[in-house]
Amino acid sequence: MGRGDVRHQKGLKRPPKRRSYLTSNIPAMERKRPRGRATDNMQHEKTMYGLCDCNNFFASCERVFRPELEGRPVVVLSNNDGCVIARSNEAKALGIRMGHPYFQIRDLEKRHGIAVFSSNFKLYGDMSRRVIWTLRRMGPAAEVYSIDEAFLDLRGIETGRLEELGRHISRTVRRNTGIPVSIGIAPTKTLAKIASKLCKEYPKLQGACLMYRPQDIEKVLRKFPIEDVWGIGRKHRRMLQAANVRTAWDFVQRPEAWIRGRMGVTGLRTWKELQGEACIDFENAPPAKQQITVSRSFAHELTEYEEIHTSVAAFASMAAEKLRRQQSLCGEVTVYILTNRHREELPQYFESQTLRPVVPTDDTLELVPLAAKALQRIFRKGYGYKKAGITLSDISSRTGLQTDLFDPVDRVRHARLMDAMDATNRTYGRNKVVVAAQGFAPLKMNRQHLSQEYTTDWKQIITVKAD
Repeated sequence: MGRGDVRHQKGLKRPPKRRSYLTSNIPAMERKRPRGRATDNMQHEKTMYGLCDCNNFFASCERVFRPELEGRPVVVLSNNDGCVIARSNEAKALGIRMGHPYFQIRDLEKRHGIAVFSSNFKLYGDMSRRVIWTLRRMGPAAEVYSIDEAFLDLRGIETGRLEELGRHISRTVRRNTGIPVSIGIAPTKTLAKIASKLCKEYPKLQGACLMYRPQDIEKVLRKFPIEDVWGIGRKHRRMLQAANVRTAWDFVQRPEAWIRGRMGVTGLRTWKELQGEACIDFENAPPAKQQITVSRSFAHELTEYEEIHTSVAAFASMAAEKLRRQQSLCGEVTVYILTNRHREELPQYFESQTLRPVVPTDDTLELVPLAAKALQRIFRKGYGYKKAGITLSDISSRTGLQTDLFDPVDRVRHARLMDAMDATNRTYGRNKVVVAAQGFAPLKMNRQHLSQEYTTDWKQIITVKAD
């Protein structure tokens, strides 16, 4: 009999009565397993994850410093004030969608007093760090998944205490940062994502949703749309809907061979996760990105090659810096340009081009010319371009690089140059040292509704006058 199999052992004492206090401040390695018969509290001791999801994060960040906006519709716009990328619940109730062009909601803005903000990523990034700092101070290890989401490792905490712990975390984050969060708790990361969505939909859950019993999971999966399941992309969504798979429950009822044949290992992992089998490990450190994209919508349509070339060169430089930061190299460079799809009266055009360097690289001096070459191939006169971007893919670790005997680049010298450039820009500010192709003028951004940098600029910190 294994150490953990105590169902048929006799003469053992009952586990101690559940206490009301939380174990959130007890390090995971110090949490003790209760003695006695296996109980419902111990069923999922091996794996139990939480997902802390910040509600309407960008809009919530703006509200923290503008409390008079509570209850009022709030939207946050993309770069150059192009389209909606965040909405408060009040804005959602007005029918404003993600990606909704700003010019199409200006009438609503006036009629309903919508508070409109340009994206302030310095503020959002700093508020995100404050949320993560609070989570890590409370005990459970936190894995940062995105700017507004983090997974929590809740192994070793009794199931009966998890819901109370989740609510405690939710209240504490709100108190410390002003950001409302939803805590979803389940045996797998995929189920925790679903639980956090339920938490947003049902305020009665008071900031936390615990979902672990098979009958409860089944009840939720029967109604949960397949397109909202974490890990189901657009391509697979269309395939599943065509096969009459409408809900997460329909999905898990399909045979394993059917899932593997149509969706491969990734789809099979999601299938197992929905059934309570943890397949996605907890990462204490964020993994290196397998794709790096830098893109911008322009303040107005650009028609000249040189204007777009300068922007694409800047995007390539930014992407290369991110690549070096994670000690990686890329083997593919993709550049794309597109017109304004919301201007139906104008001719439309979208094209992309992918090129490969001689050997995988992180060198700005290689990636910028490669991006320019790709842009030359796809640029067409006679169009007004609203957006451009660059994607670095086929990413590998910098260690163990296979060199080419005929490589014309002095990579040791170039690496020293890139290190010096990065160090200078870190010390003296971004874009102090740039390649000539991107120009010396910073990228112009249309941000007419920009809020203050309340937490990152001493000159813009809120001051309070006491009577």
